Amino acid sequence: MSERLATRQPRGKGGSVRFRLLAIALLPTLVILPLLLGMAVYRWNAKFDAALISKVNGDLTIAHQYFARLLENTGERVTALGASARFRDTLDAGGEGLSALLEEHRRRLDLDFLYLLPEDGGVLASAPQLAGAPRRDWLITEKAYAGEAMTGVDIFSREELADISPALADRARLELVPTANAVPTERAAETRGMVVHSATPVRLADGSAAALVGGNLLNRNLVFIDTINDLVYREASLPEGSQGTATLFLDDVRISTNVRLFEGRRALGTRVSSIVRSAVLGQGRVWLDSAFVVNDWYISAYEPITDTYGKRVGMLYVGFLETPFTQAKYATLLTIAIAFLAITALSVPLFLRWARSIFKPLERMAGTISEVESGDLGARTGIHGVDDEIGRVAQHLDLLLEQLQERDRQLRAWNEELNARVEERTRELRLANRQLEATTRQLIVSEKLAAIGEITAGVAHEINNPIAVMQGNLEVVRQVMGERAEEARTEFRLLDEQIHRISQIVTKLLQFARPEEYAGFLERHAPADVISDTLPLVQHLLNKSEIVVERDDRASRLVLMNRTELQQVLVNLIVNAIHAMSDGGTLSLRSHDSDLDGKPGVLIEVADTGVGMSAKMLSKVFDPFFTTKRQEGTGLGLSISQTLISRQGGKISAESEEGVGTRFTIWLPEAS
Repeated sequence: MSERLATRQPRGKGGSVRFRLLAIALLPTLVILPLLLGMAVYRWNAKFDAALISKVNGDLTIAHQYFARLLENTGERVTALGASARFRDTLDAGGEGLSALLEEHRRRLDLDFLYLLPEDGGVLASAPQLAGAPRRDWLITEKAYAGEAMTGVDIFSREELADISPALADRARLELVPTANAVPTERAAETRGMVVHSATPVRLADGSAAALVGGNLLNRNLVFIDTINDLVYREASLPEGSQGTATLFLDDVRISTNVRLFEGRRALGTRVSSIVRSAVLGQGRVWLDSAFVVNDWYISAYEPITDTYGKRVGMLYVGFLETPFTQAKYATLLTIAIAFLAITALSVPLFLRWARSIFKPLERMAGTISEVESGDLGARTGIHGVDDEIGRVAQHLDLLLEQLQERDRQLRAWNEELNARVEERTRELRLANRQLEATTRQLIVSEKLAAIGEITAGVAHEINNPIAVMQGNLEVVRQVMGERAEEARTEFRLLDEQIHRISQIVTKLLQFARPEEYAGFLERHAPADVISDTLPLVQHLLNKSEIVVERDDRASRLVLMNRTELQQVLVNLIVNAIHAMSDGGTLSLRSHDSDLDGKPGVLIEVADTGVGMSAKMLSKVFDPFFTTKRQEGTGLGLSISQTLISRQGGKISAESEEGVGTRFTIWLPEAS
């Protein structure tokens, strides 16, 4: 038999199954999953950019509607004036007082000029007094002579503005600011004006036609552009760090904008980039894309503005700062990458473990066969309790090996019996060894935890001393600096927050190291003593505000409650009271004996003279996650306080009135 085994064909390259199983296990995680993840990220990035473009397109729609409504309102107001009875009566009376009437309505309608032009020449009345002869061949004027009211945008030259009012000509003039990427120009200033131009037909007393013409210059019209910006980018419509902007262009020059050239100065006179100018003014397209605006990148939307002749004369722009969205996108991508690496780091070892569960039995069977080839007919795989394909193959191999031993079984019977007993004893010993090892490991872990606890407690206690010194010295620095401390108010606040954070970490370390010191055991306490011990915990908050603390300790009974939990409830109520009195006030702390439903107990009151709460807010004050502190609170403090008090058979309630203050009342049964 040994000779026949020795003449078998040599086996293939060792370890090939191992490599193939590893490839099967790792291929999905290291190859397929990154590809799918990359495709998903690519699609998400496209959808993210599309969402930004969709938003700025919606913003442009709002701005366009407001601009169109401005034109419509101007036309309606001029038309209404021309058709008013008072205007007709003044006109029929020979025109006396007509200029005063026009001036009155010009101011009321917030127009820059208003005048009446007869078709046969001259000016009947104007507001303000015209400096020259206004141009009469505007399309809207000719339409009015023909009996049709019309409103639109027209571009007035400096001379045409000066004929109406030199002040308008001066207001329209903007010095051009050199702007990167703009179309080169030799002009030093923009002297033209973009005007909302409206005219309505009027019949004079003699039946001849006339035109009532009004207009509003948009150059430097900051109220107009700020209104658009407020409509489009209301508060909280953009993420923190971003800002919305709106601009009106005459040709490619910013004539009205809230874009800042630098702090305190608007970017009037700067120009749009050549690529945007070509697309919007040159081709008449709406621009929806990222664009460099003055000094930063914005998600931008531009649309052309046409005058009454249908010529593209300017642009309307809205946009918001791109940087916060880009940062959010990169943060998301980084999170995805970190999550993928974390998943890979966790899953690859698991996959390798599963792979080992496959190739280890195969290697074990190969080793068994090698032992048989060497003459050890008693070799077995020893694989039991595995009901998969590999387990069944191993069991079948063992059966075949049993058949090979059948020839000499009689000679080896006694040895087999002995081996069986030894094997059983070995299993028992192995089990005992495993139990011993498990016990040893538990002892080691316990010792390590004890050591860690000692070290943690020591470190926490050592940190507490520097914290106290830092807090004390910080207060000393405030006192030494006096009024100048207000200049570093933000820095002091950050230091307070970080020192408090360190203190919280130290407390958690002590809770971990000495849990028995923080266990919820019950003690008998005098309420006045607990209140006295609680005030130092919030003294740093009281020092920051002009709050007077009033105490009235009349309770003679003791209460049965964990001291730390009662302090936690009092700290929460006092901190809430301090926050409610940001401008100062009186904090009242009272305790007295009180019976509830025939049971003796103690009543503790925490009252403030702060802003108070409405009845609706008061009804929800103990609900979990309800808070009035916005980003600062979690909404769990009062809910947890109610739980702690109720657990001791007590009761907590609240009374409040807006503008007067709030009072929280805690009743606890007397300690028996």
